[in-house]
Amino acid sequence: MAGVDDEECALALILYYCQEKYSSHVVDVSSEAQRKFSHDSVFAFLHAYGLLMQEQVLDAIQELEQLKERGDVSLGVLMALVYAHKKRPNPDRDVIQELDGRVKEERKTASPKALYYAGMLLWLLGRNDKAREYVDRMIKISSGSKEGIVLKGWIDLRSNKDAYAKKSGKYFDEALKEKSLEKMLYAKTSQNIYKNNLEALRMLALHSLCREGDVGECVNQLSNLISNLDIQEPNNPELFYRMSLAFTRVCGRAEKVLQHTHRMVERAFAQASSDSELATEMGYQLVLLGRVKEAMKWYKTAMTLDEGSVSALIGIIRCQLMEGHIEDAEQQLEFLAEIQQSIGKSGELLYLRALLAVKKRRPPDEATNLLNDTVDTHFSVLQGLPLSVEYFEKLDPDFLLEIAKEYLALSPAKVFPPLRCLIACVHCASVLDTVVKVVPGLLQAVFLMAKVRFQSGDIEAAQSSLQHCLDQNPAHADAHLLMAQIHLVQGNFKLSSQSLELCLSHNFEIREHPLYHLIKAQAQRKMGQLQEAIQTLQMAMSLCAVKRVGSSTKRQSKRVELSSADCVSVFLELAEALWLNGEQHEAAKMMQDAINEFTGTPEELRVTIANADLALMRGDTELALSMLRNITPEQPYYIQAKEKMADIYLNHRKEKRLYVSCYRDLVDKLPSPHTFLLLGDAYMTIQEPELAIEVYEQALKKNPKDGAVASKIGKALVKTHNYVKAINYYEAALKSGQQNFLRYDLADLLMKLRQYERCEKVLQEALTHDPVNELPLLTEDCRYLVLLAKVQSKVNKNDEALLSLQRLVSFMVMRTGRKNMLSQVMLELAQLYLTLDDVEACQQQCSAILKNDPVNESATLMMADLMFRKQDYEQAVFHFQQLLERKPDNYPTLSRLIDLLRRAGKLEEVPRFLEMAEKHSSRAKFEPGYNYCKGLYLWYTGEPNDGLRHFNKARKDNDWGQNAVYNMIEICLNPDNETIGGEVFENLDGDVGNSTEKQESEQLAVRTAEKLLKELKPQTPAGHVQLRILENYCYLATKQKANVERALNVFIEIANSEKDHVPALLAMATAYMILKQTPRARNQLKRIAKMNWNIIDADEFEKSWLLLADIYIQSGKYDMAGELLKRCLRHNKSCCKAYEYMGYIMEKEQSFRDAAMNYEMAWKYSNQTNPTIGYKLAFNYLKAKRHVDAIDVCHKVLDAHPNYPRIRKDILDKARAALRS
Repeated sequence: MAGVDDEECALALILYYCQEKYSSHVVDVSSEAQRKFSHDSVFAFLHAYGLLMQEQVLDAIQELEQLKERGDVSLGVLMALVYAHKKRPNPDRDVIQELDGRVKEERKTASPKALYYAGMLLWLLGRNDKAREYVDRMIKISSGSKEGIVLKGWIDLRSNKDAYAKKSGKYFDEALKEKSLEKMLYAKTSQNIYKNNLEALRMLALHSLCREGDVGECVNQLSNLISNLDIQEPNNPELFYRMSLAFTRVCGRAEKVLQHTHRMVERAFAQASSDSELATEMGYQLVLLGRVKEAMKWYKTAMTLDEGSVSALIGIIRCQLMEGHIEDAEQQLEFLAEIQQSIGKSGELLYLRALLAVKKRRPPDEATNLLNDTVDTHFSVLQGLPLSVEYFEKLDPDFLLEIAKEYLALSPAKVFPPLRCLIACVHCASVLDTVVKVVPGLLQAVFLMAKVRFQSGDIEAAQSSLQHCLDQNPAHADAHLLMAQIHLVQGNFKLSSQSLELCLSHNFEIREHPLYHLIKAQAQRKMGQLQEAIQTLQMAMSLCAVKRVGSSTKRQSKRVELSSADCVSVFLELAEALWLNGEQHEAAKMMQDAINEFTGTPEELRVTIANADLALMRGDTELALSMLRNITPEQPYYIQAKEKMADIYLNHRKEKRLYVSCYRDLVDKLPSPHTFLLLGDAYMTIQEPELAIEVYEQALKKNPKDGAVASKIGKALVKTHNYVKAINYYEAALKSGQQNFLRYDLADLLMKLRQYERCEKVLQEALTHDPVNELPLLTEDCRYLVLLAKVQSKVNKNDEALLSLQRLVSFMVMRTGRKNMLSQVMLELAQLYLTLDDVEACQQQCSAILKNDPVNESATLMMADLMFRKQDYEQAVFHFQQLLERKPDNYPTLSRLIDLLRRAGKLEEVPRFLEMAEKHSSRAKFEPGYNYCKGLYLWYTGEPNDGLRHFNKARKDNDWGQNAVYNMIEICLNPDNETIGGEVFENLDGDVGNSTEKQESEQLAVRTAEKLLKELKPQTPAGHVQLRILENYCYLATKQKANVERALNVFIEIANSEKDHVPALLAMATAYMILKQTPRARNQLKRIAKMNWNIIDADEFEKSWLLLADIYIQSGKYDMAGELLKRCLRHNKSCCKAYEYMGYIMEKEQSFRDAAMNYEMAWKYSNQTNPTIGYKLAFNYLKAKRHVDAIDVCHKVLDAHPNYPRIRKDILDKARAALRS
């Protein structure tokens, strides 16, 4: 506990403890302060108040009686005595009346100090309005006492009234001008450094739970908190209760956490067994633990203690609904609804009414509307509340997750495009988004968000959320199941089965989950395994906990109940599988069971549509249509039913007119941009584009200002690859003169189709108008100019593109307040200067951007690239470092920095940045970007196998996957970073290089590379060329003449079609070297040596220089080879192979010291992992008579490679012998 060396600090500390309800702290610190500052009665007064907090009423009265005549505190003491006597079991009204009279008398003549302490007491007792009266009077008669002003600030802050709370800040600001700020900071600091501070312990536990999702760490912290509560506040039931609240609401029903919080509340109730609130909390926590019967007993205990406890009654109703006592719950809810005006609107009450509506199978809209009201009421309580422990308690994520689950149950079970997503799904996403943002560690919320996204049709977002769940908890069964469902929807049946197997390996009990069998059966059916699918579905049916209305929903075992949506899927899947397997009678029977079971539920219409499908399978199209016609416009599946009818008319009856009439009905009954779009698409399907365009235009006429509708029409045509029709549509819309916002869409489409002249014409027309000042029109012009500059640069009209961008910049400079767009334009201009190879102008633009916007990421990145091009590596590193210090998980920047540090010869600095990323996010090691960067570093430092492992973790990612696969292929084809085709080091390892084991390893690596090649999906022409080269490098790797010649022909073809294509020329030279046609190889490599180096082909330039140097060394042309090797090191100071060749040249020239120096560098940049380089270094140390160094290197090689040939006999033994002699 913090010390009390200063009187003011002691008082502040005691008041802090009073506010936090730390009664033992109040008593202990007051006692200590009394001893140190015996002249000040306020500490005795606060000591007595502490006793009152601990319910030691008689002791408190005794102490207060001794203080009645103590001047400054007398008024407060009298008021405290009134409060104390009222707390006695049998209050003496005469004594209270006498004390009240004395309070009135004292108040008339009270000094400022007396008013201050009286106001302070009233504030501590929660009587803010009365406290404000006393403090206002005190401030008035003391001419603005700072103490009074501060107390008024606290009173207003804690008043729970926004108007007062907003004003409180000015009172604190006024008081903080004084020197007392220093003392306040001292008091705060002394409190903060106290290692067993209860609030700090609670915060640590909450942080591990809410932010990290680490239940184990939270439990450890909670244990520590409880131990400290036992020591510091053993007689404080309210504090035990209050400290537990947030954890129960945010823990996602983690059993270990709830066991601790249950202990805390149990302890509190043991000390305050008459407190109804504690008994209610006991019931609530037992509900969370699934012990409903025990919870009911506690709620009834709470009602016994306080017959008017609404929260206890709500708890009882919740238990009744969970136990299936629907009628009892309904009666209680009716009673609460009648008295709702007196108790105020309650989110919990509304939720229970929604739950009742679901249980009684009332219309889904009724339940959805009640849930909407629940959410609105619940969030209204959070208005103006800052993020704090109280916020977590009132947010109550557990309650919000329960609401989200009900929303999901009311949402359609099948995946719909976002336009058709029911409103329940939208509300659910909104609720979960709040929970995930505030409590990111709550995996259940992340999982439910994935489920919502899945049901809304946003598959990629759903997969991303699920991957996060599985990274944090690989045994998350529900996440595996949903991932399997997603693979199923995507048609990846094998991946779906793999997800199910993975789920089973983590949690064997998943076999008891009906959903596991449902998904498994769906995959089996899709793969044609009908009999197996039927057996699996029958297993799901036996596990399915589908209950009739009013039946008990108790679960006696760990058996999992399916949602009604999944239950209906089991029925429908089984019916379909039976039909397909030729068991028509059984299929019809199963369908009838489904109709009986789900009539009156939100899933009823799904059964109807499936029954129509079954009729269709029997060839009874009329019956199918009859069923679908019964679905009305106000029902949620109406659009789907109409689409199904349209499909029957078109594909089964071949009646185009009736097909279109279905969509006309949709437009008539549900007129909206979406239904008009469906009708237009229907006309397109039957090849009547003129009618389609009429419908599209009709939709736009209804809402000419809705650019989104018009844009969707055009984009829909583009997505179907009807580019000509899309252009015609845009142009037709533009001719109307009211659709100018489509001009940009048309230009953008033309550019993508590489119709640059038409695109430029459209943009020039758009920009030909009188000067405008309206902001929307100015913004539109800016967009046109940016696109125009891009188009002009595409057709090499660089000067015109420069003029367009300069015009845009000058225009933007005049428009203040458009900083973001100005930066964007200046970046475009800088990029264009770079295209024109005007490095200085590009640098000036970047400098100008950074002057106005120092944290502009794109400009900083471009500046770093410029420095890199200029080979000013230190400045380049500085700019990259700036970006990473602001955002350590900026992995694109980190990957470029790693390459830069490699070229600067400073790879040893990379781990620092990787550690920064790890510290920034606990999830860093699971991030594909992080794994890509780590793989890059390991590859560059001579650890290809570890690099391969990390690249593999990034391999499936959308952003990093392709580059990771490219690198994996390169490692497979050349794991030891040899000079492919080079002959200098070809036989240095003797028999090891040609061993059967190594040949088999190389063949396996080639096969792996070939498999990986199939994963490459290049998006650009250059990417396709790169893929062809890599494919043919696989043929080179076989070293078989026919394969090498085949690859060579491809390389020659690419080199002929792509002028000065460095990778193709290098590949040709490599093929010639393998075919032992050295002169031809040398000719291609000389061509490359004459070219200007560029960053894009940097690695290929390096490899070509090394191969040409290899040829020169073989010919004894050491000087020419040396020049090429220096060029390599100028562009890449970490080039291990260049140092190795330099060492070889020096060794051949008998300059062993110089050779050792170069081999040292090669050994350093191979991270001391390459045994061949280690051997050469040790050998040259021996020759240079550096025997100790030679022995050290031998030991390092032998530690990693115990059987490395010759090194022990040729070097180690000789070096030892030389040392002994």
